Amino acid sequence: MDGSDDRTYEVTDSERAYDGVVASVRMDTVVMPGGETATREVVEHMGGVGIVAVNAAGEVCLIRQYRHPMGERLWEVPAGLRDVAGEAPQETASRELEEEASLRAGRLDRLVTLATSPGFSTEVVHVFLATDLSDTPKQTREHEESEIEIDWVALSTAVERVLSGQIVNAIAVAGVLAASHRLGMS
Repeated sequence: MDGSDDRTYEVTDSERAYDGVVASVRMDTVVMPGGETATREVVEHMGGVGIVAVNAAGEVCLIRQYRHPMGERLWEVPAGLRDVAGEAPQETASRELEEEASLRAGRLDRLVTLATSPGFSTEVVHVFLATDLSDTPKQTREHEESEIEIDWVALSTAVERVLSGQIVNAIAVAGVLAASHRLGMS
């Protein structure tokens, strides 16, 4: 992703194992450095965005929602899939912030870009810092999002929750720590 080393391994075969709505799986046969081949499972993911929304009081918007794979409700930052064709990451972030937190950002700056699980997934998540916030009409939410709980906490409290393991969502962890650094709180 950083362009410092563009070596790739030859793929001699690729089979589609599963096609889903959010992700698909393919099986690649890859030539390793010694010449032998190995099979690698690759989860193709459309990618996403995360938004660390910080208000004028220095509070960050956290949302809590049910995450079925984990079997529990997790504290996170607003986030979502890059599921609209041709939509730039910053546009997706604006849309998701409004959908999940009923907020509009006057300013949206990139904080970090994450390859969430590069050993098996193509997922890339762009995390933004949202400031100069204003409220928008509450959105109609469906499924897990219908039960979203919103809490505003001091950014320093969010950092404490990350470091104590109360916030474990990787996008939120990276975003909160990057926002703290960017805003001079580290």
